[in-house]
Amino acid sequence: MSIDKPTIRKSPLYVKLKNDRVECRVCERRCKISPGGKGYCKTRVNWKGDLYTLTYGDLSAVESRPIEIKPFFHFWPGSTAITISTWSCNFPCPWCQNWHISRTLPNPETASYTPPEYIISKAVEYGDEGTCVSFNEPIMLFEYSLDLFKEAKEKGLYNTYVSNGYMTIEALDLLIKNGLDGLKIDVKGDLEIYKRVLNADGTIPWRNAEYALEHGVHVEIVCLLVTGISDSELIIDWIIEEHLKRLGPETPIHFTRYYPAYRYREPPTKIDKLEYAYKKARREGILFPYIGNVAGHPYENTYCPNCGNAVIKRYGYSIVKYRLTEDKKCEYCGTRIPIKGKLIQK
Repeated sequence: MSIDKPTIRKSPLYVKLKNDRVECRVCERRCKISPGGKGYCKTRVNWKGDLYTLTYGDLSAVESRPIEIKPFFHFWPGSTAITISTWSCNFPCPWCQNWHISRTLPNPETASYTPPEYIISKAVEYGDEGTCVSFNEPIMLFEYSLDLFKEAKEKGLYNTYVSNGYMTIEALDLLIKNGLDGLKIDVKGDLEIYKRVLNADGTIPWRNAEYALEHGVHVEIVCLLVTGISDSELIIDWIIEEHLKRLGPETPIHFTRYYPAYRYREPPTKIDKLEYAYKKARREGILFPYIGNVAGHPYENTYCPNCGNAVIKRYGYSIVKYRLTEDKKCEYCGTRIPIKGKLIQK
């Protein structure tokens, strides 16, 4: 393999071990890789005792998308973000909605290179307010993100990640220092689901959400309630308890509907399961729960936690109406609604 390609770059996060082995420090799998070998995700390679990414600027998608589709509901509502992705993933979710890219491995021999400057120029051309790394797990583009975020900040754009939250603290810290503004983390279930289905530590996403919040990053949590996996009342109750303990009542949480995909063919999540999660979250003290992937459902709106009126009305991924003042207070009772960024109407 030749490393003389624009999509192959040295990673900033690894530790040298004996016999030219390296330990990747980008995600919490912390793969120990022998010379010539690749880690779990197959996006990083040990080349003569150093760690290189194979996906720098090797993009599988580039498009402008509404921020609500991520979903972010309390971050620059109504805005759009230039959204990019690459290949592969560090999780093996059998229900993956984006399996066509998350199960495709990078191929440096056929890869095309897109520089960060081009992505930012397209964001400006499209009238986007920010960037988003999404679709497959964004830390597959970790090294590229660092440069992209810096370019975005120079143009006054925000930066977001739609992630499974399994990066190391070192990686998360570098992302924040380079301009990460918003982090959406998918919580896959309780600790047993992480261990049995994903061979992962289910405390890591919560740890990272807590760390990001403490360091000024806007955080929203998403729980895809997968039929027969993560849709039991016991698991839902545990997630709500963990959310309140770690992130507090103002951090939004989305309970989203699963649909059959990839290798998992159970029927879509029952609506009453989603409604149970929403109502339970409200009873326990979460101020801004939502239901997702059910267009037109009243629980996709934002309600004032004081007077109960709808202050942001949505249909799917579109903002239908604001009932907020410019300083983000409820028009009916004056209660502050925690929203980061501007209210955008397009």
